[in-house]
Amino acid sequence: MIPIRTEMVIRRTPMANYALVGLNVLAYLVFNQLGGSQAEGFANRYLMLQAEVPSLYQFFTYQFLHADVMHLAGNMIFLWVFGNSVNAKMGDLPYLMFYLACGVFAGWGFAIGNVAPLIGASGAIAGVTTGFLVLFPRSRVTVMYFFFFIGFFDIPAMLLIGLKIILWDNIIAPQMGSAGTVAYSAHLAGYVFGFVGALLMLLVRALPRDHFDLLSLMDRWNRRRQFQSAMSAPGADLRASYGRVARDVPRSAQEQGAEDIRFDRVSDLRSKISDAIDAGDVAGAARVYGELVGVDPKQCLPARQQIVIGKEFVNTQRSSQAANAFDRYLINYPGGADTEEIRLLVGIIYTRDLQQHETAEKHLKLAYARLRDAGRRALAKEWLESVCGRLGKTMDHA
Repeated sequence: MIPIRTEMVIRRTPMANYALVGLNVLAYLVFNQLGGSQAEGFANRYLMLQAEVPSLYQFFTYQFLHADVMHLAGNMIFLWVFGNSVNAKMGDLPYLMFYLACGVFAGWGFAIGNVAPLIGASGAIAGVTTGFLVLFPRSRVTVMYFFFFIGFFDIPAMLLIGLKIILWDNIIAPQMGSAGTVAYSAHLAGYVFGFVGALLMLLVRALPRDHFDLLSLMDRWNRRRQFQSAMSAPGADLRASYGRVARDVPRSAQEQGAEDIRFDRVSDLRSKISDAIDAGDVAGAARVYGELVGVDPKQCLPARQQIVIGKEFVNTQRSSQAANAFDRYLINYPGGADTEEIRLLVGIIYTRDLQQHETAEKHLKLAYARLRDAGRRALAKEWLESVCGRLGKTMDHA
């Protein structure tokens, strides 16, 4: 099974990761393809990690050497899939230092128990992989598999990295057969360093925290546990309902626990909507969206998804739900590329389907003033004149 992408949106160009991929490829071309036997001999003698008598610089140089093109390709796929997101989260210089430190610790973990030479970026990439797990534990990874035929499926990162890559590939499988030339001890050392290092960076606020990292996940789990324990006490439900009416007080553990449960429910529903839209099940996505706004009426999806949901409501003649979905879009994406067209559409819905002409007037006036397409602007004018007539106004005085 080969991971090919994650669901994480890259909001910052991961220049350091691009550079690391480029340096690994360049080193392979120089020492394995273009430099001839002299370059290969130089790398084998001076640049690979001589575990029995290592030089300090070799803990860095060994990370950029590879035995063959398959060794290089396998490592670069993992670095690309997981490294881009980690780089975007950390920033270029911190990520570069983190990557090299993972490789150094992986080399040390290998050297204390082996005397054979070591090459390859896999120890450093192992650290990046568990760093990804700490920063994005609830994300999903698309995997390509080979089993008589080629297929694809999505799997939670926790399962793929924790059970398959770490436990099975590096602990269980080697015990069932020959370990060959794979440096499993370097992999495991890299996994440990990447996990602990990323966790410490979150703890000391060297990395920005959010609601989706591993620490937040653990914190919510602990609060839910406290909440469930507190609510199991006699009379707890009554105290939760009536004990603090109209009082402005700090949140208790019970209140925070209830909020954490709600947050997790919202997160799960948003993920289901995204999966349904990607699978082409727009009707199913709209159904789950109804559950989402039932839990939190202020929820708004990413712009494209919110528009898809709104149009599904229009197509199925659920005008009230369509208007509400488009209203959420207009509130959250006032400068979006489709904002004025959506404003025109929601204005039409309010007057044609819901008979809420005052609300329709506000939307249509803004759409008429801001639309640049002549056809759309003419349509906005036509509907605005109709609304003004229903309200007993002229368009000039609307």
